[in-house]
Amino acid sequence: MTIGDLSPNEKRSGKKKIIMDENTPLLPKSHGGDSSYGHFDEFNGASFTGAVFNLSTTIVGAGIMALPATMKVLGLGLGIAMIVFMAFLTEKSIEFLLRFSRAGKICVLINNIGVLIVYMIIIGDVLSGTSSSGVHHAGVLEGWFGDHWWNGRSFVLIVTTLGVFAPLACFKRIDSLRFTSALSVALAVVFLVIMVFTVVPVLVTAYICHYNVHNIDNELEDSTQITAVVRTSLAMCSSVYILTSFFGFLLFGDGTLDDVLANFDTDLGIPYSSILNDAVRVSYAAHLMLVFPVVFYPLRLNLDGLLFPSASPLASSNARFASITAGLIALIFLGANFIPSIWDAFQFTGATAAVCLGFIFPAAITLRDRYGVATRKDKILGVLMIVLAVFSNLVAIYSDAYALFKKNEKRE
Repeated sequence: MTIGDLSPNEKRSGKKKIIMDENTPLLPKSHGGDSSYGHFDEFNGASFTGAVFNLSTTIVGAGIMALPATMKVLGLGLGIAMIVFMAFLTEKSIEFLLRFSRAGKICVLINNIGVLIVYMIIIGDVLSGTSSSGVHHAGVLEGWFGDHWWNGRSFVLIVTTLGVFAPLACFKRIDSLRFTSALSVALAVVFLVIMVFTVVPVLVTAYICHYNVHNIDNELEDSTQITAVVRTSLAMCSSVYILTSFFGFLLFGDGTLDDVLANFDTDLGIPYSSILNDAVRVSYAAHLMLVFPVVFYPLRLNLDGLLFPSASPLASSNARFASITAGLIALIFLGANFIPSIWDAFQFTGATAAVCLGFIFPAAITLRDRYGVATRKDKILGVLMIVLAVFSNLVAIYSDAYALFKKNEKRE
């Protein structure tokens, strides 16, 4: 993890001495040439609304599809309470991250590469179908047009990568993605609205957005708004999570699958069922396409920091920017085509990097308290985060290993 060398009471930028109190983050906000975030003379800072949409898009990813199954296991009351509790815990861990340090680069790389591979696999499953479970589930394009070479998985992912991911990944500021982020959040709401309409006639990783908080904070026009941005995003996403979980479980009951998207591959027993099924699947695939560049942004930035720690800002070098962007997209594309199931990638990143990035690292640097600014309440919360994270980590690793052994026994 990277942490400033100067104490919180004294930091220098050029020849100016800046006096800070205990509430000032250890990371200075800077758009100067020594910033790893780049320098744009014409950019006066991101708006509050744009920051909220970008952070909300970072939060609401593939994990939303597993929430209705959580209600089936925990029950509606405890399940909703856990979503609210995790939102509170996430808000505190982000506060720790902003006050004390940056996210660890290695964990950002592992988590984000895994997440983006998962997104691309899901998009391929939704649009082209999948047979990873041994049973073929037809994709939307196959259902509409039949089985053709041009709606095969590899070709669809190539078109999506070149037509959507590559252009959106070429933006050098995350604030440039604010409109696509707004559309992405709207598409997540479409999924919710359709479930509500049909009803009327893995929580630890659900809020992982820490890797983008510093990027959004760095581009804000008024840095004092970052706390309000985080709280607004968490409140909005928690509302979507709670309603999705509630109505998803209410709709499918005990038949709710681990990935509720798979429930929309069957007859809902209502008029226009097939149209609503396709609307849910297409809107979700489009949502993930627009989430992709927001998650990709910190991945590229952190990889550049690891490979070229003393180089000029990434945005000032078109050759370095293009080569890192192309290399990462190619790696993710290959991963999505050669990893057979989303759960192979999901279980690895969720049980390791995501938990470390979201809770263990922020809590650890708070307990370390290098500059003596953490309160007793901060340290108690830090211990609680580590205990919960380690416990969930052990349970996830055990369940993954157990499932793997069971699968091998059946094959034998």
